[in-house]
Amino acid sequence: MPPEHTETPPPPAPPASPPLPPSPFLSPLLDTVLGVGADLDLAGTLRHIETGAAEVTGARHARLDLTDPARDGLPDVRATVLDPTTPDPTAPALDVPIHVDGRLFARLRLTGGTDDRALTPTDTELLRLLAAQAGIAIGNARRYTAARHRERWIEGSAAVTTALLTGASADALRTVAEQARVLADAAAGVILQATAEGGMEIVVASAPADPGDIVGATIEPGSPVLVQLLGGEPVFIDDSATDPRMTTHVRHRFGPSMMLPLQAGGRLIGTLALPRARGERPYTDVERLLAVQFASQAALALVLADTRHRQERLAVYEDRDRIARDLHDLVVQRLFATAMMLESVQRRASATAVHDTLGRAVDELHATIQEVRTTIYALQQPPAEAPTTLRGKVLRETATAAALLGFPPSVRFTGPIDSRVPASVAAQLLTVLHRALTTATTRHPPLTRVEISLDTTTPLPDGREAVHLTVRDDGDGARGGGTDWQSPL
Repeated sequence: MPPEHTETPPPPAPPASPPLPPSPFLSPLLDTVLGVGADLDLAGTLRHIETGAAEVTGARHARLDLTDPARDGLPDVRATVLDPTTPDPTAPALDVPIHVDGRLFARLRLTGGTDDRALTPTDTELLRLLAAQAGIAIGNARRYTAARHRERWIEGSAAVTTALLTGASADALRTVAEQARVLADAAAGVILQATAEGGMEIVVASAPADPGDIVGATIEPGSPVLVQLLGGEPVFIDDSATDPRMTTHVRHRFGPSMMLPLQAGGRLIGTLALPRARGERPYTDVERLLAVQFASQAALALVLADTRHRQERLAVYEDRDRIARDLHDLVVQRLFATAMMLESVQRRASATAVHDTLGRAVDELHATIQEVRTTIYALQQPPAEAPTTLRGKVLRETATAAALLGFPPSVRFTGPIDSRVPASVAAQLLTVLHRALTTATTRHPPLTRVEISLDTTTPLPDGREAVHLTVRDDGDGARGGGTDWQSPL
């Protein structure tokens, strides 16, 4: 018979190994690494590195010495003391470099252990691991900060461009200065332009906390900084108060500053200066780059806005010139021809009624001709500019009154008003006219007609030349009347 088959029992399992004891350093290190990598703010990341390094190693003091603090706008030395009763020793027990993007960013220095425990080689390894992670976290925080700064400057530049090109800003240079001041976190935003003498003068200033005497400050000809500014080069200043290149009387109020050319298409519009208050942090490389780009974009927007404004003004001039030409060629000539015809009929007519009627018609036509000529003159004046002639000033007064009266006053000029009325008499005339029109606008019930006449062809009774101003309205009874004023020339 075949032998019976028996199964061999499996060998017994080896006894289970006891669990490894948890590392006393692993949990604090993980917490610190997570904390360091979670903060995208650069200053917050540095604080996490300092406190985390001290907690992981048990050091009494943790210190970060930055190699180039100005690059990120940070203090030159950062220190955390966990035990304030112990003075900060000068010689570190551990010194580990932190590299960011291949460059030395800082040195992390620790001194002394807690409970009189000396720092060990294990602490060194932990610190090196933390330094490696810190370098990655700092790089991420730096890129995030730069991206946020870039986003703010781009948004600000877009806002300036939109305001200038849509006409939403009445003062283009002030808009640029104010927006740049806010973006740069500066104490002031000013714009300088070249003077006829070869210097530069502050023409616009946005400085909420300043006494207000910045506008008008000048950089005199011969200043070394002018070579760069007039040449369209940016200038970066560490301290405006002590820099010998700065010569304005307000320089002592400011510290770090950027002076950026507003230049587009080979045209230098001016210089945008962004000074910070004394004692404030210097501008970083990123801030300088973004500010230069902003100034370039703003200059282009200023040029485009100016070009658009000129085109709009040219269109207005052309339209006004066309209207004035049509009024003169078609309306005035036809009215004048009609008046001449009626005068001819008046001379031949014998009936008194016909004679009187024709006389009134001729007077009305002459009055209409004068009003049309006044309209032509008003159309020929530059828009949105203060008038320089007496005719223009009178028309400006009547236009202001028209907005309150609800209708334009009728204005008639007789004689050479602008050439014969001296400035002193013109000032008195305008005062009387302003007072008469102010009275007319306050009448109740409102008036429906106001007539103004200026005449330099009628002499005074003694034969002297004079200017006569007459203001009449259609008020009746006690409210009716007007103003009669005259002055010798």
